[in-house]
Amino acid sequence: MNGFSDVRLALYSQELSEGQAVVVKTACAPKLSRWALYGHRWTSRKVLLNLTPDELQDIGITPGQARTEGLKPFWRE
Repeated sequence: MNGFSDVRLALYSQELSEGQAVVVKTACAPKLSRWALYGHRWTSRKVLLNLTPDELQDIGITPGQARTEGLKPFWRE
């Protein structure tokens, strides 16, 4: 699993709430403990803040979306 799974799921949920049709395929992943989940979120959000515009374009998000997601506290989904 890569570090952007939380980000993508958050962005997909925003798109769904705005009425856009999105098909999300989930992979079978082991459940993380609360602390492991927090660590995963913290790490992936910090990495997201340091990506270049080209890298953000590769994963399909805008710099504004990356900043919004990257600045969220690790305890929030």
